[in-house]
Amino acid sequence: MLTVPIRQLGEPERAAVERILDADPYAGAQIAERVAAHGLNWWRSDGRIYGYEPGRRIESIIWSGAHLVPVGATAPAVAAFADLLGAEPRICSSIIGRAEAVLDLWDRLGPHWGAARDVRPNQPLLVTDRAPMVPADPEVRLVRPSEVDQLFPAAVAMYTEEVGVSPLQDDGGRGYRRRVAELVKGKRTYARFAGDQVIFKAELAIITRRTTQVQGVWVHPEFRGRGIATGAMAAVVSDALRRVAPTVSLYVNDYNTPARRVYQRCGFVSAGSFATVLF
Repeated sequence: MLTVPIRQLGEPERAAVERILDADPYAGAQIAERVAAHGLNWWRSDGRIYGYEPGRRIESIIWSGAHLVPVGATAPAVAAFADLLGAEPRICSSIIGRAEAVLDLWDRLGPHWGAARDVRPNQPLLVTDRAPMVPADPEVRLVRPSEVDQLFPAAVAMYTEEVGVSPLQDDGGRGYRRRVAELVKGKRTYARFAGDQVIFKAELAIITRRTTQVQGVWVHPEFRGRGIATGAMAAVVSDALRRVAPTVSLYVNDYNTPARRVYQRCGFVSAGSFATVLF
């Protein structure tokens, strides 16, 4: 019997990690993509995976890196993860995942890490596996590498509006621009243009064999309220299901009623609730 219930996991535990990720393919998508790309050797990526193993079977995992992401986290696992992480300085910029686990984790870590910049306790997690019934906007298409300069201001505006801070503040936006360019190069970014101006954008921020997660959905303020988003999202979902993954998933702030209506029209259904803690 193991005497330590929590430990860092490596490549020998890959099958156990994948079992937990497959049990919740939407909450675990961010980790699943990294494991598929880098394996579990933390020095090959930008974070570590810890497992909660009170007996002979790993029951829960947590990714600790730029983000803190619990998956399959039971209450005892959350308590164990918090004991470990609370003894170290905070390195993550956010905690993301199933609401119950995230909020329990934050209750335990808050006294050690100090105040959060924002806590979003209820973000509906939505999923679809079929093409929308509404018509797709034919003007929404994949962004070309030569169009990154036109796309970048829209990406900055979206990030600032959603996260509450500018992605330009740390390094002038160089790191964020690289990420934007990588998504474009990987054929993950969609947009509708009006001349050289982006009026809609969205990206497939995460891709696994089970799902692709849409993030960065944005409509230019001057074009909001015109019904653009429904057809645009229908185009994104249709192409993603045809070309990328068997399901499309996303999470949205519960107070964003217009966006939730758009996703409902595009056929998304509930798969639970996320929570996000931002630092």
